[in-house]
Amino acid sequence: MTDRTHSSKKPPPAAERHEPLPGRNPKPPTDDPAARDRLDAIMASPSYRIAIDDDDFLESPAARGPRLQLDFLKAEAGLRNAGVDRCVVVFGSTRLCEPAAAKRRADAARRAVEFARESGQDARAAEFALKAAENVLKLSRYYDVARDFGRLASLTDPGGPGKMRIMTGGGPGIMEAANRGAFDAGGQSVGLNIHLPHEQYPNPYITPGLCFQFHYFAMRKMHFLQRAVALVAFPGGYGTFDELFEVLTLSQTRTIKPIPIVLVGEAFWRGAVNFDFLAEQGVIDPEDRDLFWFAETGQEILDAIKRWERGKS
Repeated sequence: MTDRTHSSKKPPPAAERHEPLPGRNPKPPTDDPAARDRLDAIMASPSYRIAIDDDDFLESPAARGPRLQLDFLKAEAGLRNAGVDRCVVVFGSTRLCEPAAAKRRADAARRAVEFARESGQDARAAEFALKAAENVLKLSRYYDVARDFGRLASLTDPGGPGKMRIMTGGGPGIMEAANRGAFDAGGQSVGLNIHLPHEQYPNPYITPGLCFQFHYFAMRKMHFLQRAVALVAFPGGYGTFDELFEVLTLSQTRTIKPIPIVLVGEAFWRGAVNFDFLAEQGVIDPEDRDLFWFAETGQEILDAIKRWERGKS
């Protein structure tokens, strides 16, 4: 008869049963000598791995949906826990290093040209590399501008609820400069790095705990805009253009509420993209040229964002 009195009941053991369940031990060889080999084959199969421990499954096309979710969720949870809700996103070339480093590279390129000429080699490739290095040296002044803007933005919030932080792609060059400016001011800054086939280190000026590494560019882009109160684009290449034109398109179509978009270095941007030509050709409207404006200094960038914030109120 079952004892129904509560006072006689004892809690079951937390870890182990008094009697093991039937599946605790494999089928004995006395019942089937070949059972052990078949059991080993079953347990060695990838299908038997727990899903979260099965790297082959997690990296398979079938698991792409959960991978996308996790790529988004980890950074989202980290940013929320840190109270990050308003960011100025800064893009720019990874190649625009600080002026002293750019000068060293230009000097090395100049020596390479001299060596090629003196040794009778075809110097055209070296001359092209020298021209590019000299242009990078000229543009390296924007490293200092980005650093100054990161410092100013971290010291002076242009308005709105919550503290504004610098957010970059987490890499070298202009991104490093903006994070470094925030670091100089004792402010926090965010880096959204991307996993590439080759090793890519984050720059050392991002706030520890606020640097996240993404597998998918799409999830990284979503996080750039999730908390963006402004976009600042310095001279850059394919990556900078990709990010800039996506935000311009989203603003143009009002898929997002337009945010201030500041292009730093008017001469560079007018040489790289003929916006007037696009309007004259009818592929954009004249008003689409008003989605952005130009600036040259950190203070000009900050003042432009402040004017935008004041205009909203």
